[in-house]
Amino acid sequence: MVKYFDDIKRKTVLDVAYQMMISAKTAPKGLGQDSIILAIVSDEEKEKIAKQMHQLADIAGKNFHRDAKGVEQALAVLLFGIKNTDITGGNCGSCGFATCDEFLKQEKKGMPFPGPFCDLKLIDLGIAIGSAVKTAALIGVDNRVMYRIGVAAKLLNLMDADYILGIPLSATSKNIFFDR
Repeated sequence: MVKYFDDIKRKTVLDVAYQMMISAKTAPKGLGQDSIILAIVSDEEKEKIAKQMHQLADIAGKNFHRDAKGVEQALAVLLFGIKNTDITGGNCGSCGFATCDEFLKQEKKGMPFPGPFCDLKLIDLGIAIGSAVKTAALIGVDNRVMYRIGVAAKLLNLMDADYILGIPLSATSKNIFFDR
């Protein structure tokens, strides 16, 4: 049997996406509390994200078009999310409120991501993403963290989260997310 790169590329990238999810879930979390929501998007849902990003470009700027082209070429997208009600309960005050109870009483507002958000949960999100992209980098799968994917995914209700970031994944001879 002979297997060529094109024969294994899609399956391998999806396998790496699963490994990235494990890396994100096992990354350290504030007070040991995990509230990171993860999802892999491919095929039709990935195309919906790209289409939504192109539509957003008319309102939010041309970089949405640029990033949408990367999503179109990606084999999969890994989504990371948190809810605005997820808190550590540590009463640290870094969110600007004296207690977590005071934080929870705040009206959730803002678009596309209604805040406020617990700072420690946002830090957890960043650490989980860092762990995931490290995994992809070790294996050689091209990726880039994109805020704009999160905006589109939120508007499409692809995940039950209030704050979303996305990482498109690719395996080409030139990194399509940086060499653009």
